[in-house]
Amino acid sequence: MKKLIIAAFSAVVPFTAIFAQNSDPVVMSVAGVDVPRSEFEYSYNKNNTDGVIDKKTVEEYVELFVNYKLKVQAALDARLDTTTAFRQEFAQYRDQQIRPTFVTDDDMLVEAHKVYDQTAEQIGSDGLVSAAHILILTPQKATEEQQREAKRRIDSVYTALQAGADFEALAKQVSQDPGSARRGGMLGWFARKQMVKEFEDEAFALQPGEMSKPFLSPYGWHIILMKERKQFEPFEFHKENILRFLEQRNAREAITEQKLNAMVLASNNTVTKESLLDQRADSLSAVDPEMRYLIKEYHDGLLLYEISNSTIWEKAAQDEQALEKYFKKHKKQYKWDEPRFKGMVYHVKDQDDVKAVAKCVKKLKFDEWNEALRTTFNKDSVIRIRAEKGIFKKGDNKLVDREIFKVADVQVDSVKGYPIDAVYGKLLKKPQDYTDVRALVLTDLQDEMERQWVADLRKKYAVIVNDEVLKTINKHE
Repeated sequence: MKKLIIAAFSAVVPFTAIFAQNSDPVVMSVAGVDVPRSEFEYSYNKNNTDGVIDKKTVEEYVELFVNYKLKVQAALDARLDTTTAFRQEFAQYRDQQIRPTFVTDDDMLVEAHKVYDQTAEQIGSDGLVSAAHILILTPQKATEEQQREAKRRIDSVYTALQAGADFEALAKQVSQDPGSARRGGMLGWFARKQMVKEFEDEAFALQPGEMSKPFLSPYGWHIILMKERKQFEPFEFHKENILRFLEQRNAREAITEQKLNAMVLASNNTVTKESLLDQRADSLSAVDPEMRYLIKEYHDGLLLYEISNSTIWEKAAQDEQALEKYFKKHKKQYKWDEPRFKGMVYHVKDQDDVKAVAKCVKKLKFDEWNEALRTTFNKDSVIRIRAEKGIFKKGDNKLVDREIFKVADVQVDSVKGYPIDAVYGKLLKKPQDYTDVRALVLTDLQDEMERQWVADLRKKYAVIVNDEVLKTINKHE
């Protein structure tokens, strides 16, 4: 591939001689900044994985990469990296990668042991029980009659159980605890202090297979059937579940914050958390190329966005004159595969308003219709019309289909309170104004502006590509 040399150089020393002995030779120089082979490979391989539809060859990717580097250099020259907003946003992205590195697997194990020990202490020597129950509710301010009825019902259930009735089936049928009733009364495993005292005392007094007599709690009358009892298992039994729980609770972030605070305190506040994160980023970048280029990717990507937005995207979007001029110059390339209706669909209460609406907007520009309709017909809290304005193709709106495109058998949904339907506008075979296809015109204008911008950058900055090193991309030991 021919070397790209943009701008005048009095002399260029061949790269091959300089970097022949370098394990990470320079593959190109952009605006005087050397790009090592490893950085180009990182970017190329990341953006050309097997799943990428528009996969590029190394030679094709060079052009894209150079353009990227030129834009970043322009952003650096504009000092966009010195703004407070940029620094804060970059630090936020970078720290998402850096902060977790303060936490080791041993740190997570320590936290897991803490969770286990706290849980074991809460469970205590009585262990865990698994039980089912049947509940007959009594209201908080139950009358004597309601209390007697609840007692009568629980006694009836208890009698049936003693006579051999199936606990699970009876729980599903009569228990007034909806959650457990669906499961045949099953409550799952629980420890002391997880239930009200009356329920807890009865449950922990039972052995597997035993059933309690009816007893009263603040909720009502219960019968408990004890299923199983066990002691809390050893740490290794719960280890993976606890670690998973800690990950879900974002424990790594909490540990990182604790460590950073401790380091700041140990320094007598001579360092800050921000400076510690900066140091960590530098040390990791020095030994881990993947981390180094990921951080650089965040940095340069944010710069690229900022300068592209101000130079191309937002600038084009706000320049209505430029959009109009571009449309007029390239008008023939904007076509529709079928006509469009440019206008509005509206619904009114009074027949006189049908003509009044049309008269209101007749001499106005299309983008002025909404405001005119609002101030004329929908002032204050009185809503006289409901309207939808736009450019409609067949199938977009049922009323337009029926009235403009003459589609037969279209059932138009009525708008409650606004029984009269109408349309106003005109049928266009092709776009007449840039606003008819504004999104397309904006994209095309931005593309043209970017091509010109890149051309200007290539004139401003020197670019040298080392063909010999380029040939070794992904082909070296």
